[in-house]
Amino acid sequence: MGERDNRAGGRRTGPKCIAIVGPFASGKTTLLEAILARTGAISRQNTVSSGNTVSDHSPEARAHAMSVEATVATTDFMGDTLTFIDCPGSVEFAFEAEPALAACDVAVVVAEADDKKVPALQLLLRRLDDLGVPRILFLNKVDKTTAGVRETLKMLQPASAVPLLLRQIPLRKDGVVIGSIDLALERAYVYREYAESEVIEIPGDDKARETEARFSMLETLADHDDRLMEQLLEEIEPPRDAVFDDLAADLRDGSVTPVLIGTAEKGNGVLRLLKAIRHDAPDIAATRKRLGAPDGDAAVVQVMKTVHTPHGGKLSVSRILSGQVADGSELYLSDGETAKVSGIYRLFGRDQSKQGSATAGDTVALGKLDAVRTGDTLTSAKGGMAPLVALTPPQPVYAFALRPRERKDDVKMSAAIQRLAEEDPALSLHHNQDSAETVLSGLGEMHLRVARERLEGRNQIAVEGDAPAVPYRETIRKTAEQRGRHKKQSGGHGQFGDVVLQIKPLPRGSGFRFTDTITGGVVPKQYIQSVEAGVRDYMKNGPLGFPVVDIAVNLSDGSYHSVDSSDMAFQMAARIAMKEGMAQCSPVLLEPVMKVEIVTPSDATARIIALIPQRRGQILGYDARPGWTGWDVVEATMPQAEIGDLIIELRSATAGAASYTAAFDHMAELSGRLADDAMNAAGKAA
Repeated sequence: MGERDNRAGGRRTGPKCIAIVGPFASGKTTLLEAILARTGAISRQNTVSSGNTVSDHSPEARAHAMSVEATVATTDFMGDTLTFIDCPGSVEFAFEAEPALAACDVAVVVAEADDKKVPALQLLLRRLDDLGVPRILFLNKVDKTTAGVRETLKMLQPASAVPLLLRQIPLRKDGVVIGSIDLALERAYVYREYAESEVIEIPGDDKARETEARFSMLETLADHDDRLMEQLLEEIEPPRDAVFDDLAADLRDGSVTPVLIGTAEKGNGVLRLLKAIRHDAPDIAATRKRLGAPDGDAAVVQVMKTVHTPHGGKLSVSRILSGQVADGSELYLSDGETAKVSGIYRLFGRDQSKQGSATAGDTVALGKLDAVRTGDTLTSAKGGMAPLVALTPPQPVYAFALRPRERKDDVKMSAAIQRLAEEDPALSLHHNQDSAETVLSGLGEMHLRVARERLEGRNQIAVEGDAPAVPYRETIRKTAEQRGRHKKQSGGHGQFGDVVLQIKPLPRGSGFRFTDTITGGVVPKQYIQSVEAGVRDYMKNGPLGFPVVDIAVNLSDGSYHSVDSSDMAFQMAARIAMKEGMAQCSPVLLEPVMKVEIVTPSDATARIIALIPQRRGQILGYDARPGWTGWDVVEATMPQAEIGDLIIELRSATAGAASYTAAFDHMAELSGRLADDAMNAAGKAA
């Protein structure tokens, strides 16, 4: 075994940064409120329903009674500075926490005895594994469950790749949880609402239960401590300090996930959690090593979040990994460009308090770093350094075409959306050339609803949104030959162009091919390109109203006038020939079909498979998701027109856990009522 770190005891342990994560509605915001009340940062603990919590301070969070952004609050506990980041539980806002998680020292995972939330818990724990972030599990709402704690852990264990290590068991009286028994301290605590628990001797009736649970905890710890294993085999009671050392070391190594219990709503179990964080969680040195940041005197800063404030401008919420940053400091970006810090702020929900400097371990907001983006790594070392965190947003799964209600707000809306995307990298914006739409994409219907509310609320821009246009195309089934002649005489030089075009279908996916078989110079070479340009111009909007694909056009004959022929005249002649000829070629509508890969908890696979044909999809197969216990991957093809709101149905069927990725596969013919509907919709939009 490696050398163990000593417990912090009463000494100061330095600033720490703690992410609070967990499935939707597990009690994360309530836990932060309880922590702030227990540390004296607020005078009373508020509830989410009251709309007065420190964390859910934005109008959107209060309107929906849910966290829609990562909120930062710094408090002091036993002489140390602790910064908590309350991360949204909804999968739609999960990426909000991604840039912050990597730079945290530890995560507190809030969970409850609800089997429906196990897949969502597994998603969170898997991400923490990928990032290498140690975690403590806080089993919340223990007063509201009839299930035993150990039974609950058996239910939750499949979500965790490492053992869930029970550190406390509930103390019950007449079937009601009245406190907890700490298995490491071997003490009992009776809860007092919104106050420190009362320490009592372990009741005699509970002693056997405590002994059994403690031995189980020690057995798990002994898997990583040979000396402890020998002591257990020889039935020697291990020293309490050695047990604490093992608990801390195993947490920091990520080899176990300690489990503490409580009820955040009443402030129960919060003090024990705070002490575990202070004594056992890694410090900034360990986090710096995990991220691969260099040691030394140079300042290294990891940007966790971007916020645009109404009056203070842009703030970059950052973790100081090493060195010191003072107001006015010059920092280098990874490309060698410089940014000057204009203000350093300690954060507390919506409030900021200015300070002169920040040192290693501090989590602060740095003012007016205009060129800096979320996920950037900054340093005082000349020339900059490569980013420590790779930030890759997931593929969007929901989108709408956005437009201002008043045209004068068009430029203002684009600038406002860019600011929103800076704050939330999971939002993406692009302009669809075919439909002339501004399309905003994100991770779900609520995600985009909140973005729209922010646009309207912060910027006073009235906006409208619709489902984005599906990129239908059209092609032909038959071949035709058509002459097109453009002749116009209006005094002086006239216009004359004459062409004969052969139009024929190509195999699906071939695109467009233009050729000529002109002989004898009946169409001069300088005008052949003009004919092609006219054909291509017509193909932007075929007889059904959509761009034309998969056709071949050959210029076989024509004539010209030495004076009146021109580039424009031959373009017009080509368009005339195409318009008349395409109508004879039996045009047909094509729709894009996507290859879809759905990841879902296995107990919902049958429901997912059943809904695919309802959306005109074809199932290609399904199998276990590699490396994921209790998950499947379902592969299918599905028309793009059916995918727009697919994510809503998937999440409804899986308690918010399922998701999908999609990629273009092929174009397929569309006929009948669906084709008529598509053409009618395109006609109205035009």
